[in-house]
Amino acid sequence: MSQQQHVLGIALMAVSMLIFAAQDGLSRYLAAEYNVMMTVMVRYWFFAAFVWALASRAPGGLRETAATAQPVLQIGRGLLLAAGICLMVTAFTVLGLVESHAVFACYPLLVAALSGPILGERIGVLRWAAIACGFIGVLVILEPGFGVFSGYALVAFCSAVTFSLYSLLTRYASRQDSAMTSFFWTGMAGSVAMSLVGIWFWEPMSAADWGLMAMLCITGVIGHWTLIRCYEVAEAGAVQPFAYLHLVFASAIGVTVFSDDLERNVVLGAGIVVASGIFALWRENRARGP
Repeated sequence: MSQQQHVLGIALMAVSMLIFAAQDGLSRYLAAEYNVMMTVMVRYWFFAAFVWALASRAPGGLRETAATAQPVLQIGRGLLLAAGICLMVTAFTVLGLVESHAVFACYPLLVAALSGPILGERIGVLRWAAIACGFIGVLVILEPGFGVFSGYALVAFCSAVTFSLYSLLTRYASRQDSAMTSFFWTGMAGSVAMSLVGIWFWEPMSAADWGLMAMLCITGVIGHWTLIRCYEVAEAGAVQPFAYLHLVFASAIGVTVFSDDLERNVVLGAGIVVASGIFALWRENRARGP
């Protein structure tokens, strides 16, 4: 990988995280004004159309892209992601963007911790130490035993658990299926599931809010496209630490747009979690070798 590709990959990751942070802000507003299920459902409709279009243009077309020997696994992945998104958007509405993302930052550490039992990967002592430090950071954020503990934080944590399981099952599925096949099933399974549930929560929307809903859908598509391009031009291990910019951008939107509080314990805890996560990623990349 050339230096130019490395810089381009980092830039694309940063842009992707900024777009996803904007999507989080739109999701928070719309889910609070209407409801989580309808917001996620409409978002999935647009996402499914994007995935269908990509699959149709892929080598071999739609039929070859959709072909899989593990449909139960692929559908299960799609359902996990849909559940994780619903939990995260719910956390945005009850906890705010800052605290939700601060708790969710433990997601890479959960992936590292669960990669052993699920994927059979060996986890060294230093990675376990990083995981332990990361969860100390989560405790700093939650402050159990001080004041009134917010049970809503558990919603964000459950979302992180769900996303980590989705990520690990995606790795497992990649042993037999291509990334495009997994991407296709992610969109289709999630869209069908959210349509079956979300249609019962339908509410009339104002014209202005339909405009925001369109922006939500468009940011989702553009964000996924820039992320795909990021992984095409640069190695995942080189750019993955910059995914933590999502926390920075989302927190900035939460503070400036929604007047979220930036508590000292949240900043300190998030810093511990991010540092631990970056170290765990570095150890994982080093263990895999060149």
